[in-house]
Amino acid sequence: MPANRSAHLPAILLTALAPISWGTTYAVTTEFLPPDRPLFTGLLRALPAGLFLLALTRVLPRGAWWWKAAVLGALNIGAFFPLLFLSAYRLPGGMAAVVGSVGPLFVAGLATVFLGERPTVRTLLTGIAAALGVSLVVLKAAGALDTVGVLAALASTASMSTGTVLTKRWGRPDGVGPLALTGWQLTAGGLLIAPLALLVEGAPPALDGRAVGGYLYLALANTAVAYWLWFRGIGRLTATQVTFLGPLSPLTAAIVGWAALGQALTPLQLAGMGLAFGATVAGQLRVRGAGAVPALGGGARKARVPVVLSRR
Repeated sequence: MPANRSAHLPAILLTALAPISWGTTYAVTTEFLPPDRPLFTGLLRALPAGLFLLALTRVLPRGAWWWKAAVLGALNIGAFFPLLFLSAYRLPGGMAAVVGSVGPLFVAGLATVFLGERPTVRTLLTGIAAALGVSLVVLKAAGALDTVGVLAALASTASMSTGTVLTKRWGRPDGVGPLALTGWQLTAGGLLIAPLALLVEGAPPALDGRAVGGYLYLALANTAVAYWLWFRGIGRLTATQVTFLGPLSPLTAAIVGWAALGQALTPLQLAGMGLAFGATVAGQLRVRGAGAVPALGGGARKARVPVVLSRR
């Protein structure tokens, strides 16, 4: 291994723990948490982690960033988490993750509208190949997959994609790090979910020891720590390296579903998953000359920084 890659190996391994952790969300949700409580689950994942990060960073929004943080929190957390958990409750873990692979196509279209960026041929080919892989999985298993679950997975991807593009457009305030911005969004999203969870799902359910452990894992390791590792890695690795780690999330979900939950995968479904993941990785590996991703501050809001997507 070249010396420069060896120097980056610790950062790569630590950053990889984030998408690996996110890939376990589906199994934890279905095996440890109360059934049919996507809003309550999203709330307990977002709000405790957000408050923890706020206490850790001690930085609050100022001026226009109050409403910007609220919008980003609604898109990236307030809508994304409930829809993500709804899909996790109704779909096998690997399938819910694969549906999220259409994210690059969502981002390519939204970036044209909000950022004035025409998608490259590589981006389109990668997105089309990933979507084709998704269609092989979903269409072949149409009799086994839940329609509401598929729609929820697609809606969560659209919400997160919109939030990602707006985050890229707005950047970050001067002197504010990614950890503080993450805390703002998690808190705003959690506060948005709270009244909705009470209205739709009623009083919180009784929790046994397994559920408490599952929620603690999601809030701390799966959200607060994982997000910190992810943003830390973005500051130390190239965009290509970080993007390559993204498929570890759905890959982990599929492996956990097969190994621990007994979820069967047909050869055609495996081929579709391989096509979706392989196309995305191949497209990112072709990027050359990319340096480390700079932190976006107030003076770098217009920078054309590659968008990195991950299923959280």
